[in-house]
Amino acid sequence: MSAVSPSALPPSLYSDTAHPAPVTPPIDSDRTVSVAIVGGGIAGLSAALHLAEAGVDTCVLEAHEPAWGASGRNGGQVNPGLKFNPDDLLTRFGDDLGRRMIAMAWGAPDFTFDLIRRLGIDCNARQNGTLRAATNAVTNDALRITAAQCAAHGMPTRLLDADAMQSATGSDRYPAAMLDPRGGDLHPLNYARGLAAAAQTAGAAIHGDSRVLSASRQGGQWKLKTEKATVTADKILVLTNAYSDQLWPHLKKSLVPIYSSIVATEPLPDHVAARILPHRPVLYETGHITIYYRIDGQKRLLMGGRGPQSPITGTTNALAYLQHYATRLWPDLAAVRWTHAWNGQLAITPDHLPHLHAPTGDVLIYLGCNGRGVALATTMGKQLAQRLIGGPSVSIDLPFTDIQPMRFHAFWPIGAHAAMLWGRMKDRLGI
Repeated sequence: MSAVSPSALPPSLYSDTAHPAPVTPPIDSDRTVSVAIVGGGIAGLSAALHLAEAGVDTCVLEAHEPAWGASGRNGGQVNPGLKFNPDDLLTRFGDDLGRRMIAMAWGAPDFTFDLIRRLGIDCNARQNGTLRAATNAVTNDALRITAAQCAAHGMPTRLLDADAMQSATGSDRYPAAMLDPRGGDLHPLNYARGLAAAAQTAGAAIHGDSRVLSASRQGGQWKLKTEKATVTADKILVLTNAYSDQLWPHLKKSLVPIYSSIVATEPLPDHVAARILPHRPVLYETGHITIYYRIDGQKRLLMGGRGPQSPITGTTNALAYLQHYATRLWPDLAAVRWTHAWNGQLAITPDHLPHLHAPTGDVLIYLGCNGRGVALATTMGKQLAQRLIGGPSVSIDLPFTDIQPMRFHAFWPIGAHAAMLWGRMKDRLGI
């Protein structure tokens, strides 16, 4: 049996059902470009698309294949907002930047779905809304504060009570939820591959199996060395997120790469699928340890949450707790077969906000969507492209910060495990 390439996509429902990937061969000869992008996830592909559409000579260098990381393995939810309430952002960042952050983050799903329609990407995209669900009295109180603030900011959100939630989900688990109709879902790997194909059509070069081994500035330009070639660029964009390595000093230590896991059923019987999220929004719970789920276009239930902090080999037994939770919500699932289980790393930042860095005038770094990467990464890809084209006079709807390495970063697996255990206990106790 031949060995599996380390760049091959890890097994998942998405890899089993995706359209063929666009051809993205390793770079094997030196070249010079205006902008080189390190990282071929959604952010990198969106940036490459918008740069190429503006006529900028652009090259993407990806260590594996485009969307190999969280971009091709995530929950498929296209959710609005940030981890913080709108008024908290105004207090922290002031009226101008705070309002721009609110408009960008809560409007990101609209931008994403509009882009999908414009490009004609076939990725099962559905804009049926996001349910942000409370699970106990504490999260219910917090949710109502969020809903009131969103309404005050003119957002098209709606608060659902327990009866409405039972109708919306088919479960009596939830005392309330906030419905934001701008959210939705998609097949993330097909979406990312569609972005890659569109970027190539616009003129961007995309190279898989092309890990950047070093970056150095020589003669006013950047030299990015891969195993087989060197790319010379006027500007570079580093978008490596949870899979950041030692390429840029201290970047890896500025975040925690947390594994998030998903388990999926076989296509559900019609009578079962009709009762679970009948209008097909996506849902995520607002507890300390997030559970999220959706019914996809083939009537499968995809349920995600925190799981083992190491790669899952493909057996669904590793995520039995998610299966048990699903059966608690909908007892009819006891007779349903679970067919896929997988995980991948997402970037969690200490302040739970995306991080934007400009260590030099010709380098931009963006990472840390904290679990909301589909919409945020798509939107920020365009904003980063505009900044690279227009320079410092072009504003971005996030604050620029310095790279801050975390203390005791080497112990993050221990800390992450302890935090998950403590969070689950608090969720059970309703505190």
